[in-house]
Amino acid sequence: MRLDKYLKVSRLIKRRTVANEACDNQRVLVNGKIARASYDVKVGDKIEINMGQTPTKAEVLAVSEHATKENAGLMYKIIE
Repeated sequence: MRLDKYLKVSRLIKRRTVANEACDNQRVLVNGKIARASYDVKVGDKIEINMGQTPTKAEVLAVSEHATKENAGLMYKIIE
């Protein structure tokens, strides 16, 4: 699954266009490297989003095309 779509489906970022712009502006890192929106997300990847005051760091636990509001939080784990 593309990185921008994963960020939207998992609800880490609210809209896919915002996720795409964040990737274009080099605000999203995967495994410590700047990632493009077309990056193929895999289980175990560590995503860092640098938007706002504090960066958000998450580890990918699952990749699925669709997620309900309740299940979206199960797709990742916030790490410190």
